[in-house]
Amino acid sequence: MFHNTCGRKGRFARTIGMALAVSITMSGCSTISDWFADEEEIEIRRLKPIEAKFSPTLAWERDIGDGVDHYFSRLRPVYAYNKLYAADRHGAVVAMEPETGKVLWEKDFAQFRSESMMSAVTKLWRSGETARIGGISVADRHVFIGTENGYIAAMDAETGELAWDATVPGEILAAPAADEGILVVNTGAGSLFGFNTRTGEEVWRHEGDTPPLTLRGISGPIASNGGVIVGTPIGKIQVNLIETGVLAWETVIATPSGATELERIVDIDTTPVLFGGTVYTVSYNGTLAAVELRSGRVIWKREYASFRNLNIDGNKIFVVDNNSNVYALDRRNGVELWSQGLLKKRSLTAATPVGDHIVVGDNWGFLHWIEQETGEVVARLDVGGDDEDDAIFAAPLKVDDSVVAVTRNGVVASVQVPN
Repeated sequence: MFHNTCGRKGRFARTIGMALAVSITMSGCSTISDWFADEEEIEIRRLKPIEAKFSPTLAWERDIGDGVDHYFSRLRPVYAYNKLYAADRHGAVVAMEPETGKVLWEKDFAQFRSESMMSAVTKLWRSGETARIGGISVADRHVFIGTENGYIAAMDAETGELAWDATVPGEILAAPAADEGILVVNTGAGSLFGFNTRTGEEVWRHEGDTPPLTLRGISGPIASNGGVIVGTPIGKIQVNLIETGVLAWETVIATPSGATELERIVDIDTTPVLFGGTVYTVSYNGTLAAVELRSGRVIWKREYASFRNLNIDGNKIFVVDNNSNVYALDRRNGVELWSQGLLKKRSLTAATPVGDHIVVGDNWGFLHWIEQETGEVVARLDVGGDDEDDAIFAAPLKVDDSVVAVTRNGVVASVQVPN
């Protein structure tokens, strides 16, 4: 099931496409797939020329299953305990050596060889049926997954052995979070759950509100300083006490406006960022805000719209908006430092800080390096192919001196940059 290769699916198709291309220029490649695209899409695909300052290289790549296909997903590898953990939507969960991609253990939540191996929960997924994994996280020496079926599983991080499992009413579309021995799970039904990380016992639950129409996604919770911070589909940031689930405070970030339910969508589907006692968040309808953790007081607001996670490095906060424009702002006051529109409409991932750069992936399998100081695109690498099956859909992950990306067709790739 798992293959480590430098000639995987998609490479052959891309090679043929390049051979038949009308032209190959510095501005990008025209391929056979361009013949079936309209002019606007061709223009978006055609990369603008850059002055490359270094050349990233592919260290290894590994096929970990079926990927996420064309479904909405925020599945992203996790690096912890000197291992790289990854999952595909269908049910494969693997632990790998980050240096080589070698699989250390693997577990499949979608296929079972005998009825005796099935618990009451796993009987829901007969052999070959998808588990629909929506999020993966690592904490307290365990690997946790949540699925769209409302299933939660905890595995030993060293061996992959199943420690416990549980179910909740509602879809899990974001990675759980853990702190102080409590695993926190957010659901599409607007409810938060707290579980004992060691036993799986449900400790508490908090019921929330959901509007008539929301985006296909939920906010990933973060757990820190005795609290759980999460965005809501009604445009609020809320903090719950991690021991009891009791609501400590909630603050309105985005207010619904407009005549239709579509216009009134104010979802905060991003995972909040906690930095120096301040919570940063952004809503789909156009509000970026900094909020004081202790009180919930809004420190500043700016007009940026995004469903992608924010990232912070030093005093800079990086935003990729709904149209794939990239921005850097001063996190202290929200003042815009630079904007980069060269990759507009390429369905960029969130931006990951890596050294003096940020790295984003796009819908055609490219990674792009952008200078933190200037916003200039200074390097790129094709780690996917020429169609959306090879799209990089989740933010790249920094692992020591490498960058790890995952594509929609289930390939995990590790990329190195020369020193």
